[in-house]
Order: sequence, then C-alpha cells, then structure tokens
Amino acid sequence: MTENVWSYKSTSGHLVGADLTGYKVEAMDGVIGKVDKHSDEVGDAYLVVDTGIWIFGKEVLLPASTVIQIDPENKKIFVDQSKEQIKNAPEFHRDKHLGDAGYREELGTYYRPDTPFGGQPIV
Repeated sequence: MTENVWSYKSTSGHLVGADLTGYKVEAMDGVIGKVDKHSDEVGDAYLVVDTGIWIFGKEVLLPASTVIQIDPENKKIFVDQSKEQIKNAPEFHRDKHLGDAGYREELGTYYRPDTPFGGQPIV
C-alpha cells in the first residue's frame, strides 16, 4: 500500500472540510470513544479520540490512514485497529505530542500500512 499513514484512504468516504468532532469511533471490536479534535491537513491528517472511561479518560491520536469508513448519517468512524492495538500504541499527551515530529514518526511507524497488527510486520 502506498498511501501515507497521515492521509485518509481514498475509500474512507472522508470529505475535506467535514467536521468530525463528536463522531463515535469504532475499532474492529467495539467503540473506543469520540473525536475531540481532527485535522484534514494534507499529509498530516489525524483524529484525537477521547476514550472516556475505556482507558481511564485518556486521549489517543489516530493517523488518518487507520480510518476505513466514515458514516456521516450515524456520525460514526470505523478504524482498522482493535481496541488492544490502539491501547498499546505509543502514549499520547496532547500538550506534549501534537506538534512533536519525533512522536509523529514513532506513531506513524506503529500504524504504518504494512504493519496493521500494532507494529508487528506482516509475515
């Protein structure tokens, strides 16, 4: 797959400029939270998801490439990761990591398209 980890897949149904704030985010095995913030910036698109009580009120940063479908009618976003994979991703702190290139690189490696199982290469 050649799509950038920080770009939406062409098949996701993402529309540039759409406000995704408040959309529920569903992993492959259930709801993980709601979108608190998102970016549509080309090559730097992401979702900040408030996980509520699921992982003790933490936020997670998901690169746009994890989005497999956006359902605007039901305000849901489906991602291609399990809850466990998301929980095991590098820890996210909005104030520290949102503009941190090193963190983005680490997270991009974790979620890169050829390693869909939480950083484990496809064998």
